Amino acid sequence: MEMSRVYNFSAGPAMLPEEVLREAARDMLDYHGCGQSVMEMSHRSAEFKAIIEAAEQDLRDLLDVPAGYKVLFMQGGGNQQFAAVPLNLMKNGVADYIVTGQWAKKAAKEAEKYGKVNIVASSADKTFSYIPDCSDLPIDENADYVYICENNTIYGTKYHTLPNTKGKPLVADVSSCFLSEKHDVSKYGILWGGVQKNVGPAGCAIVIIREDLIREDINPMTPVIMNYKVTADNASLYNTPPCYVIYICGLVFKWLKSMGGLDEMNRRNVEKAKILYDYLDQSQLFKGTVEPASRSLMNVPFVTGDKDLDARFVKEATAAGLVNLKGHRTVGGMRASIYNAMPKKGVEALVHFMEDFEKNNKR
Repeated sequence: MEMSRVYNFSAGPAMLPEEVLREAARDMLDYHGCGQSVMEMSHRSAEFKAIIEAAEQDLRDLLDVPAGYKVLFMQGGGNQQFAAVPLNLMKNGVADYIVTGQWAKKAAKEAEKYGKVNIVASSADKTFSYIPDCSDLPIDENADYVYICENNTIYGTKYHTLPNTKGKPLVADVSSCFLSEKHDVSKYGILWGGVQKNVGPAGCAIVIIREDLIREDINPMTPVIMNYKVTADNASLYNTPPCYVIYICGLVFKWLKSMGGLDEMNRRNVEKAKILYDYLDQSQLFKGTVEPASRSLMNVPFVTGDKDLDARFVKEATAAGLVNLKGHRTVGGMRASIYNAMPKKGVEALVHFMEDFEKNNKR
């Protein structure tokens, strides 16, 4: 039977590389001759130990993770890390947050349960359509860390220069730009990402944390499965981890290596995004919603200015095999998420469809 796959522009869970899916399908009933699926496998088995160790090493290779950083595979996603970060890091009970969208806003609200949160910069004044200047922020001298969401999935913005934290550890949620380009890990205290956008299926967060931030004297109410020290001391195997998700992430890491690594992925992502942004910049019907200097390569929101026309576009695009283009409910319009696994021809197909739609809906 011929397989028919759509171009999936979802912000997450998002499309995975076809090569990865095919390999997972081959392994589904019998992983490497062991007679069972990874989904059935004990996390204490030699087979799974090899899977998680290879995944960590491949991730370290891709990102050139320096010595002095731990890689943790943790259950849950962003909302769990919103709590885990302040529970583990708040020593003075103070943290500075930069709010550039819905997820940073939620993270700050969650952190308020555990200490004092200062909003040291925000782009809420213009519906989060830009990244504020973070070169000279009013950093609290008692702040335990400075927090950002580096790529804003809903609003389509990206930090192209990291904030000046004035010596405080930078904690970055990189969920929607993770592994789309090289990160200089040494600039972060923690970078963490939910994997369901650029790396794997939902159900896991990867935390890369500087070892000096892993402490014993953390908030005593911290659940054990959110305790970074317990996770690190047990090599992410304190409790049953999301084994199958980690296995798929490991396949994606190998795929990224085979594609030429993160510099090559960044080159491809720049090329893909340019095709879409160039069209939006000259279109008479569609308009991008982000200030050009703050544009994301991963998430591209756009509107026609007419809600009914937006709805018709989404409906007709879906029928044409271009799915999940509806914008987030807080923004409306459309959003194309064009992560690593989205091929260039998928973006070209979207632009061709937009061109036809514009011709047929001239004002």
